[in-house]
Amino acid sequence: MSKYKEIELKNQVKYSITSRESKVNQNSFVKVKEPQRGQNMFGLNGFVNLLPDILKAQDFKELLDHTYNAYQNGKPIIVSLGGHIIKCGLAPLLIKMAELGVIKCFAGNGSISIHDYEIAINGNTSEDVGKAIDDGSFGMAKETGEGINEAIKRASKEGLGYGEGIGKALCSMNAKYKHLSLLASAYEMDIPVTIHVAVGTDIVHQHHNADGSAIGDCSLRDFRIFCQQIRELNDGGVFLNLGSAVVMPEVFLKAVTVVRNLKIPLDGFYTAVFDMIHHYRPQVNIVSRPTQRSGKGYYFIGHHEIMIPLFFQCLWERIVGC
Repeated sequence: MSKYKEIELKNQVKYSITSRESKVNQNSFVKVKEPQRGQNMFGLNGFVNLLPDILKAQDFKELLDHTYNAYQNGKPIIVSLGGHIIKCGLAPLLIKMAELGVIKCFAGNGSISIHDYEIAINGNTSEDVGKAIDDGSFGMAKETGEGINEAIKRASKEGLGYGEGIGKALCSMNAKYKHLSLLASAYEMDIPVTIHVAVGTDIVHQHHNADGSAIGDCSLRDFRIFCQQIRELNDGGVFLNLGSAVVMPEVFLKAVTVVRNLKIPLDGFYTAVFDMIHHYRPQVNIVSRPTQRSGKGYYFIGHHEIMIPLFFQCLWERIVGC
């Protein structure tokens, strides 16, 4: 027998489990159904319906519902991007979503325009930085640096935005892989792609023909175009940030501020971040702060090359009635 005294438990206060509020209910569990002969067992929407109404699975279903409702009600779905989205080969899917009338505006940092441009003119992108940094060749591809910088200087003279200027240039040169270019395809569909540049972050800024005044002029114009698009999110629109951890969360928060400062209604919209790890800025600047009065924000973590096709394919199936 221990020499230490134990607490006496016989006077504990207990309750019935039937009266307790619980976070998990059997009605939220996975619904397993036997497939009928000759039927597709699930399909992607069947798969989503199979998911339990718990945690991120419930969030995923909710976001699909909000995005589908936005499409049905003519509210904008705006997508911002980090460069990794283009490098993962997802542009064709985003282009298809734009063709279907799902996505009304794209936005991104400078890297998406670089990877998109290289794919359009040469069918490949993403050099081996580890090798190239040693000999100083990183980012010094002639066609990329000189081509984009000249396009931006022309765009500035013509009063175009950064993304619009590159899209126009790719269409004008009839780039060999133009059909894989988000910027060129969006330009042809009259869908804005706004590019928000941080000077010194992009390889094209290393080149002799980089013009700071043209870069700033076109990128600032894109910010104002972006603000005009953001104002339309009011009452049911959806903003999706795919893989931008710093630039687009900052740009989005400032755009929301501009719209609300002008006393333009901007509430009741939905936001979501898809990224491979959890970041501070996307959480507070996209998910939490802009929707704290109304609407809702979501955060999903997973590989871009899996999560983004999964989401948009589910949405596509729902739209066409699969």
